Amino acid sequence: MRGALISHVNGPALRDRVLPKIDEFMQSHLHNWTDKILDFQKKSNESILLLILKLVASKEENIPSTKELEEAQHQVFLTFFAPAINLPGTTYNKGLKARRKLVKMLGNIIEERRASICSRNNDILDTLLENSEYSKNSVIQFTDEQIIDQIFGIALTGYATTCYVLMMAVKYLHDHPHVQDEVRKENLEIRKGKPENYTINWDDYKSMSFTRAVVMETLRMTSIPGFFRRTTEDFEIKGYIIPKGWRIFICTLETNKDLDIYPEPLKFNPWRWLKSNLESHEHFMLFGGGARLCPGKELGGLEISIFLHYLVTRYRWEEVGENLIVSFPKVEAPNGLYFRFCDL
Repeated sequence: MRGALISHVNGPALRDRVLPKIDEFMQSHLHNWTDKILDFQKKSNESILLLILKLVASKEENIPSTKELEEAQHQVFLTFFAPAINLPGTTYNKGLKARRKLVKMLGNIIEERRASICSRNNDILDTLLENSEYSKNSVIQFTDEQIIDQIFGIALTGYATTCYVLMMAVKYLHDHPHVQDEVRKENLEIRKGKPENYTINWDDYKSMSFTRAVVMETLRMTSIPGFFRRTTEDFEIKGYIIPKGWRIFICTLETNKDLDIYPEPLKFNPWRWLKSNLESHEHFMLFGGGARLCPGKELGGLEISIFLHYLVTRYRWEEVGENLIVSFPKVEAPNGLYFRFCDL
């Protein structure tokens, strides 16, 4: 089943089905920002959440309140770093309530799709429903609860990281004008010679080498704090033996700023990704590692790259006020991140 789901966000499907949907969405979503002051944190969260609903369930109409969805997703995310104490008012308790709210919303989407007997969207939800207990030809036969768990996992992981990496990519481009100029130069070159209502194709995307470098450097600088793994064998670190079966925490805040891999690790330098093959380094863990490598790593990069293409080829932006950025338990701007946009 994992392979069937991953097939929707990798390989030929990413090129032939997902890219056109992302391109159409981004063109529409970045329309009419001229002379507006926007909370870009809110805008990036909204963009990625709506895009995920479009990709997972082809959902573009009758969408629940995005604010309500964002708040519920955020509350669930916070439970990852909270003690499992289910008492009223605790983060864990609030997370459970938020999850129940999301489950109800997803259940409604499933029922709506089932009621549309003739509706066939060839999306992730279709794949899950084809393998449900209601499908006579299914071998797996997921219950609705299991289907919701699958969608929930895809949506949460796809949303939590991508939205804040997108937010910080735009922030870093603002703070480093020479980087923004280089990204704009690359993307204007891609746009050159195209008709007015053009679309981005796969060759265009693959030619965005510096844009991808910006995405990778942003991810390195603003990665999640880390992730838990279980050891599969005894191993030694600096004289200490870590026994097989222990649960350990991989602190990516440290590995992503390793001086041996990333010289001047606190400096935002996308060019480092062009000069050396960092993605093949044995300690490269921006997307996890091993059998549990993030299945959506290519999807996230594609989403952000297409967004940046239309942003830098349409607008310039300046920050309004001084906006606080915090990095734990996740990267966010507690009071918002405001930019004024103007035509290029």
